[in-house]
Amino acid sequence: MTKKLKIRDLTLRDGQQSLFATRLSQQSIDKLLPHYLEAGFYAMEVWGGAVPDSVMRYLDESPWVRLKSISDKIQGKSYLTALSRGRNLFGYVPYPTTVIEGFYKEAIANGLGIMRIFDALNDLENVKESVEIINKLGGIPDGAVCYTVDPKDEAIEVEVEVEEEVPASGFFAKLLGKKEIVKVKKTVLQEPKKIFTDDYFVEKAKGYEALGAKIITLKDMAGLVNPARIATLMPRLKAAVNVPIDFHTHCTPGYGLASGLMAILHDVDILDTNIWWFGEGSAAPAIELIYIFAKKLGVEVEVNMEAVGKIREELKAARESLRDFDLHKDNFPKAFDPLKDTLPAEIDAQFDKAIEAAKANDEEALLAACHAIEAYFNFPKPNIIVKEAEVPGGMYSNMVAQLRQLKAEDVLEDAMKLIPKVRRDAGLVPLVTPTSQIVGSQAVMVALSRKAGNEDYKNTSNQFVSLVKGEYGKTPVAIDPKFREQITGSAQEVPYDVNSYKSQDNPTLAKYGNVKLAKDNQELLLLELLPTVAKTFLENRRAEEFAAVGGSVAEAAPEPVVEAAPADGPVTGPTLNAPMGGTVVEINVKPGDKVKKGQSLLMYEAMKMQNEIESDGEYIIKRVLVQPGDVVQSGQPMIEFVDPNAADVEEGPVTGPTLKAPMGGTIVELHVKPGDKVKKGQSLLMYEAMKMQNEIESEGDYTVKRILVKEGEVITAGQPIIEFVG
Repeated sequence: MTKKLKIRDLTLRDGQQSLFATRLSQQSIDKLLPHYLEAGFYAMEVWGGAVPDSVMRYLDESPWVRLKSISDKIQGKSYLTALSRGRNLFGYVPYPTTVIEGFYKEAIANGLGIMRIFDALNDLENVKESVEIINKLGGIPDGAVCYTVDPKDEAIEVEVEVEEEVPASGFFAKLLGKKEIVKVKKTVLQEPKKIFTDDYFVEKAKGYEALGAKIITLKDMAGLVNPARIATLMPRLKAAVNVPIDFHTHCTPGYGLASGLMAILHDVDILDTNIWWFGEGSAAPAIELIYIFAKKLGVEVEVNMEAVGKIREELKAARESLRDFDLHKDNFPKAFDPLKDTLPAEIDAQFDKAIEAAKANDEEALLAACHAIEAYFNFPKPNIIVKEAEVPGGMYSNMVAQLRQLKAEDVLEDAMKLIPKVRRDAGLVPLVTPTSQIVGSQAVMVALSRKAGNEDYKNTSNQFVSLVKGEYGKTPVAIDPKFREQITGSAQEVPYDVNSYKSQDNPTLAKYGNVKLAKDNQELLLLELLPTVAKTFLENRRAEEFAAVGGSVAEAAPEPVVEAAPADGPVTGPTLNAPMGGTVVEINVKPGDKVKKGQSLLMYEAMKMQNEIESDGEYIIKRVLVQPGDVVQSGQPMIEFVDPNAADVEEGPVTGPTLKAPMGGTIVELHVKPGDKVKKGQSLLMYEAMKMQNEIESEGDYTVKRILVKEGEVITAGQPIIEFVG
């Protein structure tokens, strides 16, 4: 019986997201859909990930219309699939059941067939509810196990108890040369226990199946799974569960094509691929290359490749239209049709060599052949940095960019070496968003602390604290309670309380005839999931509808607008500064207002989520330095307060003990003033570095003499910040 291989096409979601910043328009997609109908892919990934945000933010299109229009054209000939982060859906905030179920219900009603569900920590508790709901609604839950690797770290010193033979005690025993066995403690070098073994991934797969998942995906977002690992892991997965196994990987470090071939040899049920112009590089393998391997192996690819050829012809023009977002815009792959074009003999031989090497489990020869094939077709070369460091490419590039900004590139090598330690201390979390950014930034902080002669975790970001506290979920390895207490102040694990979730407002728009911003459940869900971008998108829709019935915005009563005071002149008072870059959405105060501690001052959008900023004390508003719609940078002053107790920075030499900046960054918040008596462990200030907020505590009992910086000021490593009375 001929072996068959199902294909999940990623072109319209993961392909364009990996290569072209998710900018493919509905108009371009509409040209492809008649050919997709004919192609008959097992599944087409068309939604989730960055699609809902990007189509509203950059294309002014409706995510629901995109899903429904594709569904109408495909007519059930292929399953439509999307990507979800379990209880976090598209963001990092855990949503209540009402939001999760409402979202999945609308998605399935609009044509979604398969929902691929994953969690950054592989914590099955974070996905359990989603699997149950998708099953209840008649969809197919696809449980995605995130692939990661153990860190490349050196052996560690551990104290062990061993038995040793020593001369017996006592005069006569010694005289007779008798021996006795005693237990002694010794420090020895030991290899750290491996966590991400085949057993680990198999147990996660079995856990998903037990929850009710109907497909199990081995999801390798960073492309780190090498062919030899697939040779051991894929048979284990196939034997462990009774549902189809899907393999998802990327070609970033150069493993993707070879690992895809190895997965076919070991009977993977579904393989994720992209179509030629949207494949390879940082995306998944190209289906055309997979097709050649399958044909040589006698495996039937369950796709109409003639129809794929028609899609490929349209996709080239689509890629050319995305030139502004294409890192390889001047270096396209060679055009190729596996049904019509004849391979040069030497390249055809490379396909045969790859198959022979895969069957012999000769990884070196397999990779060499696959890289030769990709080079012939002019696909991007493997990213060697990602391959050697075994970290996601985005994580490495973020660390480089941030260190350049801080003028601290010299600690990059040290920070990279510290990633294994930080991962282990934080429960050996997988390096995927957002944990990769949290771990990378913390590794840099530790490197800078060591450089300054300080203890390793003298400074921690708020996100690292939340991770260690337990708010992101259960880590693969239990965090040492002593370490948790060191970082968070308590040895107890504290999960995120979903009951603290606050639903988004649905205001009435007076200027558009007193209609609600969101007019139905689908639009309400967009507000919940992507509040800032949805607000602009929905306002555009209400404006169009108002104009269509002859309405004039000028005739409607204007909505109150907070006017910002002129930002001219030096800022001398305390300020509210942006914790991170973003867009101002709403200002809730005006000059002259008296505000209380905990009162909401403004709302701004950052990292695709809305953030409400509250006052940390009692103030009078002096100036509002921004307006709704302004794009702010990290540390930028947004509101200036009147503070009669604030003292200006004094001049003169520093003679007393000082608190120095452990690393470069921006002062966000000062918690003390001259004359204050502070205790050991008391918070002195908050500053932002590496896109993370860091709280600095007093190392002893002091009296504050002078504050040498102001909020919003950019500081350098080692710069004196506070002077104490000697």
